Amino acid sequence: MTRMPKTALFTLMGPFVIVPLLAVPAFAADAAPGALALKRVLLSTGGVGYFEHEARVTGDAALTLEVRRDQVDDVLKSIVVYDDRGGVGTVGLPGQEPLETAFRELPFSPDDLASPTAILNALKGSEVRAQGAREVTGRLLSVTEETVQLPNGGGTVTRHRVSLMTADGLRQLVLEETDSLRFTDPRVQAQLDAALAAVAGNAGKERRRLTIRTTVPKDGANAERTVRVAYVVGAPLWKATYRLTLPDAQSKTGNLQGWAVLENLSGEDWNGVELSVASGNPVTFRQALYDAYFVNRPTVPVEVLGRVLPKPDEGAVAADAVAEKSMAPMNRAQMAAPPAPAPMAAPAPMAGPVAGMSAMGAPQRAAETMAAENTEATAQVLFRYPQPVTVPNGGTLMMPIVARAVPAERLALYQPGTQPRHPLAAVRLNNDGGGDGGNRGLPPGVLTLYEAVGGAAAYVGDARLAALPAGESRLLSFAVDQAVTVDRSEQPSRTISRATLADGVLQLTVTERQTTTYRIAGAAREDRTVIVEHSRRPGWDLVEPAGPAPDSTATAYRLPVAVPASKTVSLTATLERPRTDRLGLVDLSPEQVQAYASSAELPPAVREALGKVAALRSAVAEKERRIADIEREQAEQAKEQERMRQNLDSLPRDSDLHKRTLTKMGEAETRLDTLARDLATARKDADAARASLREQVRAMRL
Repeated sequence: MTRMPKTALFTLMGPFVIVPLLAVPAFAADAAPGALALKRVLLSTGGVGYFEHEARVTGDAALTLEVRRDQVDDVLKSIVVYDDRGGVGTVGLPGQEPLETAFRELPFSPDDLASPTAILNALKGSEVRAQGAREVTGRLLSVTEETVQLPNGGGTVTRHRVSLMTADGLRQLVLEETDSLRFTDPRVQAQLDAALAAVAGNAGKERRRLTIRTTVPKDGANAERTVRVAYVVGAPLWKATYRLTLPDAQSKTGNLQGWAVLENLSGEDWNGVELSVASGNPVTFRQALYDAYFVNRPTVPVEVLGRVLPKPDEGAVAADAVAEKSMAPMNRAQMAAPPAPAPMAAPAPMAGPVAGMSAMGAPQRAAETMAAENTEATAQVLFRYPQPVTVPNGGTLMMPIVARAVPAERLALYQPGTQPRHPLAAVRLNNDGGGDGGNRGLPPGVLTLYEAVGGAAAYVGDARLAALPAGESRLLSFAVDQAVTVDRSEQPSRTISRATLADGVLQLTVTERQTTTYRIAGAAREDRTVIVEHSRRPGWDLVEPAGPAPDSTATAYRLPVAVPASKTVSLTATLERPRTDRLGLVDLSPEQVQAYASSAELPPAVREALGKVAALRSAVAEKERRIADIEREQAEQAKEQERMRQNLDSLPRDSDLHKRTLTKMGEAETRLDTLARDLATARKDADAARASLREQVRAMRL
């Protein structure tokens, strides 16, 4: 990324003077040779920030850079090194758990350094030399705690007795009475020094130090050069906020100011950095690259050879022919010697510096694009402040991103779901790209509106501005327009526009309409342009008002209406949807067929045909009712016969009642026989009526 000329970014309009708030514009002093200094910051609405450091080096160089522990994953994912005349070497940093790594090969743990007694007990057997009232040298046996009573009732004190095995035998001393105690083995002393150094270094465990190595080719010049180190890490989301001032009701322009509100929570001060912000929706993610992962490998049992007991040889059958056959696919030369192993590929030579990383070719050109004061890059808009700024860690900055006159038209926006009786006072804001053919999009943000009242600016409301690319416009609603009233009524309707009858199927093309009438009472003293948002419905077309298709959103049509002062204007919006209904006439009931036959929406020929179908269907229904009546009487007779049979079992055989019951049962049986014949005839008649219905209906063509 190259430093661009410090040209003015903003045009000063009227009473507005654009200044950065809470920032101190300054040019940073050149950093010491070999030291990385933060030079450029780019904050994205993707929740990340691009941080670029720079250093001047000569020859091979090892540059150091400290980053927060929680940023290491992002740094490992995105770090890039630009060396304009050298090559990129390696990037190293301590392990994720450097303290545990340092103690891995030591005979004691970090907890053992908590007290002298703990470390002495951990190093039992080591030789130490104690000096004090007497000098004693020996190997550590133990350190025990004891409580000693102070004289004259002064309480107790805890002391530690050290037991040593010396050349003269077991000796003891009190640790608190010893002037010094040291290990005589230089190796043990070195381990202690290394452990203490690791503990001291781990005190800053919230940060990690990266070492970036760059090299100069053997035939390259050993001159001073610039090395840039950049990475992308998580950063607070920067916010866009706007102010729009409308001079008067008749004006078609407004004065727009835009600001980027951002915070420096990077953990270090920004001193004289080139600051840019980007608005877009980039893909950003995290990956735990700083964690160590191990592949799960299967465990196989160790092959343990058991005792082998060969069986006695019982002879073999000659199998020369079989052997010859099995050898056929492979020639004897191949069997004589095993195949030679394929030559191992030589290691690929270490790749030289990537072109873009060594010569600053493509990245430099990309940096020039990013440094444009207001440009649209791939899927985002970039804003760059023209002067270096200084922001302390934890500070907040307001950076101006736009200040110019823009086309702005006052109007009223009626949204029934937001306010059913009154429209919203709104402004149509058009982004003309700066008026000079530029391509300057505006990121989304909140907008505060002011208007000139009596020569002074007055606050009138807030609005939300969606992303506004150059060449597009947005409606900004900021208040309820109480001076305009809207009354809305709806009237659904349906008509049959086409009817066909073939193969017993009546096909109706039905047109459904939803007509909405808006009656708009205008303001008393001002004309209004009202934009009515009429809901869109999937599958429906707007047929009224006629003319060119109106503007529309994902959910509504925007229908403009001019409403003169003190006048009432009506707007009719009609949505239409065609629908096709297919009706199988044979399967309809007589009542359903008769209902369609009496519909005035159908042509006379169709109604006449349906009348015939209704008569045929009524005949079929009459036959079906006759079958139902016979089946019902059969069930009743069978039930009555079963009742008499049960009564007959309980009556004396020679009684008159027994005889009368037998007579009635005979009559019932005769009736059942008659009903069976009638049912067969009725079913035959019904089948004939159905066949006649099907034949005549299928023969109809309309």
